[in-house]
Amino acid sequence: MSDDFNMSMRKFLKQVGVTSQQAIEEGLRNAGDIAGKEFTAKVVLTVEGLDVEHVVTGTIKGQN
Repeated sequence: MSDDFNMSMRKFLKQVGVTSQQAIEEGLRNAGDIAGKEFTAKVVLTVEGLDVEHVVTGTIKGQN
């Protein structure tokens, strides 16, 4: 793959990671007492113009 492709891919994935973490942290802060609770997270990635749908699920554990 080309350098331009790799750079655009890395930039996009970094933006996804950083903004997703910020959104999760804000949600956890606003949730109140979350100690000992677990939250199921799901990300659905689609790419317009390509036949791509990628789903990632996981668990986020709350703490004080």
